[in-house]
Amino acid sequence: MANWSGRRRSLTALMFLFPTIVAVLIFNIYPTTLNIYISFTNRNKFRPNPDCTAGLTGVLDPLCWPSFRDNIPVGVAEPYRPITPIFKNYTDLLGTLFTPEALISLVQVLVCFVPLVVANSLNNRFSKQLMRPVPGWVVWAGGIFATVLLMLIVNFGKVFGQLLDTGDFIVVVMRTIIFVILRVPLTFVIGLVLALVLNTPDLRGRTFFRVALFVPWGASAVAILLALVWQFFFRQQGTINQILSALFNVEGPVWLNNPVSAMIAIVLADIWFSYPFFMVSILGALQSIPGELYEAADVDGANWWQQLLSITLPLIRPAVMPALVLTSITAFQMFGTAYAMTGGGPQLAADKPGATELVMVYAYRQIYQVSNYGRATAFAVMIFIMLFLATLYSLRITKVTQGAR
Repeated sequence: MANWSGRRRSLTALMFLFPTIVAVLIFNIYPTTLNIYISFTNRNKFRPNPDCTAGLTGVLDPLCWPSFRDNIPVGVAEPYRPITPIFKNYTDLLGTLFTPEALISLVQVLVCFVPLVVANSLNNRFSKQLMRPVPGWVVWAGGIFATVLLMLIVNFGKVFGQLLDTGDFIVVVMRTIIFVILRVPLTFVIGLVLALVLNTPDLRGRTFFRVALFVPWGASAVAILLALVWQFFFRQQGTINQILSALFNVEGPVWLNNPVSAMIAIVLADIWFSYPFFMVSILGALQSIPGELYEAADVDGANWWQQLLSITLPLIRPAVMPALVLTSITAFQMFGTAYAMTGGGPQLAADKPGATELVMVYAYRQIYQVSNYGRATAFAVMIFIMLFLATLYSLRITKVTQGAR
């Protein structure tokens, strides 16, 4: 009876989980497997249909299944099949990354950021001690100084430029990382400042300001349309240049035709869409901090800045760190703003990605404009692996899931 009771509980649990397992297999496992397989094929707009006798195509591609096989046009185009060599799509994306010169440049770039990793490790170690031997800001200041010094020693600009000449994957990923580094900290700072202001008890019209400042987040559903408005601001005859002409009699540049100013433009536009998320998250965390802590700090003579560093920031960390991780991932996957404002441009060369061609824009162009499905899926597989590893590392560093275990 005991064995039967245990089996019945297991069968009952399995029956409840069965729909979820089927859904995961159909909507997650199968598309991922098909995507990985296509990344090893030569599928493109000239080879849209499968060769059902080649490799695993007949098993994975729905067009090869009996119910769909009769609908495949015969003789219209050459069918796609596994490519030779099998990793060609991946090697084309990585280019010359694995040459000795490129690997040396990659190591030099990574070494420059080692002090920041060390500073984060030391700061976490000191935070567990009752008496910190060194303040946190001193640790981070030392890490930043060492990073800048290493950049000067290795001539970071030249080394980074050599690394960008390797292949499309490195170019697109590095530019996207630069976008994330610019966008996420600025979004956090703006959200923190606005949350501190809105949390002021004596502020009049707090409800109105909260609703008004939340509008950009609510308008993100039509982000592409609003990005076109931002594009108008930066056009040659747009709002910014008209203001420069009217106030200073200065003819403004074509902002979106310059790689640096085009990147700054999409960063500013995306910050406007994103800061309400941080603002609301931080505001909710601020309202959960007991007021007695600030009263005790006032009695001890702590000023506003000391209270911010010693009370506010440590206590809102559990709410902020998951938001930082989520915002970093969504920023890495940003598409609408960049595509609507610049289309990935300006183009620097005919066979190179544009100056603002971030990962999602590059993937979109490979699928819908170039129609190179094999390379696009290989690119997606590499991005998935990179994001998966980065997420695991961020979860370990930030410990955002520590309370769940």
